[in-house]
Amino acid sequence: MGLLSEGLTQVVIPLAAVVGPGFALLQWFLVSKVKVSGGHGERNGFKDKLIGDEEEGVSSVEVTIKCAEIQHAISIGATSFLFTQYRYLSIFVGVFSTIIFLFLGSVKGFSTKSEACTYNTGNMCKPALANAFFSTIAFLLGAFTSVLSGFLGMKIATYANARTTLEARRGVGKAFIAAFRSGAVMGFLLAANGLLVLYITINLFKLYYGDDWEGLYESITGYGLGGSSMALFGRVGGGIYTKAADVGADLVGKVERNIPEDDPRNPAVTADNVGDNVGDIAGMGSDLFGSYAESSCAALFVASISSFGIGHDYTAMSYPLIISSMGIVVCLITTLFATNPFEIRKVSEIEPALKRQLVISTVLMTVGIAVVTFVALPSEFTLFSFGTNKAVKNWYLFFCVAIGLWAGLVIGYTTEYYTSNAYSPVQDVADSCRTGAATNVIFGLALGYKSVIIPVFAIAFAIYVSFSLAAMHGIAAAALGMLSTISTGLAIDAYGPISDNAGGIAEMAGMSHEIRERTDALDAAGNTTAAIGKGFAIGSAALVSLALFGAYVSRAGIETVDVLTPKVFIGLLVGAMLPYWFSALTMKSVGSAALKMVEEVRRQFNTIPGLMEGTAKPDYATCVKISTDASLKEMIPPGALVMLTPLIAGTSFGAETLAGILAGSLVSGVQIAISAFNTGGAWDNAKKYIEAGASEHAKSLGPKGSEPHKAAVIGDTIGDPLKDTSGPSLNILIKLMAVESVVFAPFFAAHGGLLFKWL
Repeated sequence: MGLLSEGLTQVVIPLAAVVGPGFALLQWFLVSKVKVSGGHGERNGFKDKLIGDEEEGVSSVEVTIKCAEIQHAISIGATSFLFTQYRYLSIFVGVFSTIIFLFLGSVKGFSTKSEACTYNTGNMCKPALANAFFSTIAFLLGAFTSVLSGFLGMKIATYANARTTLEARRGVGKAFIAAFRSGAVMGFLLAANGLLVLYITINLFKLYYGDDWEGLYESITGYGLGGSSMALFGRVGGGIYTKAADVGADLVGKVERNIPEDDPRNPAVTADNVGDNVGDIAGMGSDLFGSYAESSCAALFVASISSFGIGHDYTAMSYPLIISSMGIVVCLITTLFATNPFEIRKVSEIEPALKRQLVISTVLMTVGIAVVTFVALPSEFTLFSFGTNKAVKNWYLFFCVAIGLWAGLVIGYTTEYYTSNAYSPVQDVADSCRTGAATNVIFGLALGYKSVIIPVFAIAFAIYVSFSLAAMHGIAAAALGMLSTISTGLAIDAYGPISDNAGGIAEMAGMSHEIRERTDALDAAGNTTAAIGKGFAIGSAALVSLALFGAYVSRAGIETVDVLTPKVFIGLLVGAMLPYWFSALTMKSVGSAALKMVEEVRRQFNTIPGLMEGTAKPDYATCVKISTDASLKEMIPPGALVMLTPLIAGTSFGAETLAGILAGSLVSGVQIAISAFNTGGAWDNAKKYIEAGASEHAKSLGPKGSEPHKAAVIGDTIGDPLKDTSGPSLNILIKLMAVESVVFAPFFAAHGGLLFKWL
């Protein structure tokens, strides 16, 4: 037994889960202090209006009222889209929860009799029908928490975007603090919600399961499935929405009409700003919640079939939850370093301030992991490893979690090197624009492929060391380590879209060029940090998927996965192909929606008299409707591909073939995802490098409207669906297929392989 008692564990976890929202509310209160000084601006469902105090006469009351109106329109558009999307998803949740119950219930013919435990031999466990029921409940809870995480994030972002714009009048430091604090609200709410719901669910399920911890933690895996399935549709639907609008706005506005980004004359600009919230905020929030839920469920399940579960050591079993609790406390301390000791005064200080967050949180968390490991775990214990018991010391697990944490930092910094315009890779891409869009595309693709090397080595190293030390539990612990600072990661990630929206509002409200330069600087730093966030997401997805793969193999009763057997090898081939199929579906969806958007924007410019002159108002609503309709329609095929593949493969070809599919999709999905979002991020920042003109080299490629700039815009437009739709969605594909396979493993083991049985 560890030093931490069960009673104290029952206090520590919920306490951290309450501290998180408390700190988030404090940050929200500080952001909300941008006060009213007159006017009659729109409200955003809150008591105070958005009109900020005048600062050096930079902006009039009329302009600040305009900021409030634009912010209100963005909030209404985002809320409307999410509610429509959630109505569609409620049907899916109802159908899929029924499938979970029927498939798992049929494993033992819907028997209500207790049965012998699989791993804790000699003991009796609850009937399979109970596992079916509780897995279904866990799935519903996971889906609800994921949806709530995305929705809260969106509401916070739309509350903060105009405030960030207004604060930019007082200086770039004030705007940075407003955007970062708003991101922190989302980060702490999501981490705390995920932890609290999982903790409560486990304790409620224990009332029925009692000493049957094997069945309890098997049913908890449904929580991860619910979270990730909602994340898939949120990421894909939101990604299609935002990129259809973004591509339409850029191609017609910046390339054809030579007007600035977010110019109010552009009919697609409101849809673009709405898309930032539904794709990059709501979708990303659901995605990282899904990663957190799955890594926790994988670690809990693997632990439940080891000495922790068999010996009923509650504190050791709760190790993943205590790590997450420590993460909230560490991130809380880290956030204070970004907003309190000093204020940013120059644009060049923004990106270092954000990156410092990653370093500080990683260093502090390493100490936190050591403390948690030595107080929560016994000095020696055994872990289940593919049919054998592996003797492990507690400091082994410390190294597993720590190596995952530091591997995440390596991936983050590598991603930053390849996507920030402060370094040579992106500057080379920008320079290639001198000879047109074709060379820009070639250089960008080469950069993306090259950027895969170091992250893959980092993931491989983390896997080897953690598996050697603590088998599959070690890999699950490494994934937990990478996600332990999720609150800080989300704060940095959400900061980007908030800053992007702030810039759009400044442009649409007609604020001064100086204000737009400040918001552009915030946005450029946000682009790089968003890429870092996506690097963390795919790195953790690889580790989570491998941990879930181990859980699946154990739960399905597969002794070895032999790639030389035909059943497994065909699965490997098909699995490696799935990320390509998925990417094709999502890319084509963005292309189809963007095509309609481009035609609509062109139509309005050609048929509305006075639109280019600024004397007539564009029809924003039609563009919003095009993005909404396209995203809701086009998210179904990619979602169906991911959700149906494990069910069809496991039922038709059996558990071994499905194991091959999971391995194949993991191996190819990681490479494609890293390449896709790094290529897209590099193209985006190459365009911003030319637009900013901060160096002599950049000035030689500009200004806006020059031929190199137009080539950069085309590259950015191609990269948009790569970095914001296909790339980020791929990490959900590999996680979701793995966790779905874990949930349905007993059914596949009992009734799978129908096709091979007939042949």
